[in-house]
Amino acid sequence: MNLSLVNGSSAVTRNQRDDFTAAVTNNVIVTALCLSINYINGTLVHTFRKHQIFNTNPRYILFIHLVVNDMVQLILSTLLHIISYALHTISVPFCLILLIASILTTLNTPLNLAGMAVECYVAICIPLRHGQICTARNTYVLIALIWCASALSILPDLFLLLATEPLSFFHSEVICDRDMVFRSSYSLKKRDASHILCLVLVWLTLLYTYFRILFAAKGATADIKKARNTILLHGFQLLLCMLMYLRPMFIQGLLYLVPKQYLAIRFARFAWYVIVQILPRFVSPIVYGLRDQNFRRHMRRYLLCKVIIRSRTEKMHPRQT
Repeated sequence: MNLSLVNGSSAVTRNQRDDFTAAVTNNVIVTALCLSINYINGTLVHTFRKHQIFNTNPRYILFIHLVVNDMVQLILSTLLHIISYALHTISVPFCLILLIASILTTLNTPLNLAGMAVECYVAICIPLRHGQICTARNTYVLIALIWCASALSILPDLFLLLATEPLSFFHSEVICDRDMVFRSSYSLKKRDASHILCLVLVWLTLLYTYFRILFAAKGATADIKKARNTILLHGFQLLLCMLMYLRPMFIQGLLYLVPKQYLAIRFARFAWYVIVQILPRFVSPIVYGLRDQNFRRHMRRYLLCKVIIRSRTEKMHPRQT
């Protein structure tokens, strides 16, 4: 028997086993993070729905919209991540549904952060008009405008795809990636232009509101400090979201620096995915879920309710040995 053939076969088998092990490990980590973050976010949504003090307050309405948006985006992102490992390619119509929903929720995040920053600015700098400007009705109108703005960004790409691609393309299977589906040069240029425009406007909004709040009063009261810290957290979350747009340059840089280190490239891409797609979704519960006293008090009650009920039940009905 040829020894080189045996060694080559064993090397291929070992590489396939390593790839399978890495894929399972990555998917388990991503799924566990998705379930953990969405469990906390689900508790926030439940707390919001159960108490009138939250669902009539514009600040909490915008926050809970961001939380729900993050939940949907995280589920879609995790699903696409698992599909890329398990199926590799899927049908174009199903991929379009996942991609459009994922793009919409991704674009909603920076716009929602800008809206929350403006609400903080009105509350601190124009407190007498806050009740007139920031009503629950106006907040829901703003949320509808956010979805419309995100839809207007992706609908031209969809219409162009339907007009230019042959019918056979929609009956085929593709790698479910935005650049693989919306592959025309116009779509790529429009995507970059819309991302730059959106991020510039949001950053200008955050900077303007932050400095106006910073100089709102000479004495740094607790409310002003909290508002400034909240906007800083929004800026940090937006910075994490911006890393998503650097992904192509990051991958190209890796391929240039370590072209043959496939394991290192695979690990770096996975770490980048966790930092860019999952970590920003973890910031939202921190902004209000842990920092806000009202949310923290009610949220703790729901998180610990099962433990309390179980302990009381055991005291009333002790186990007989």
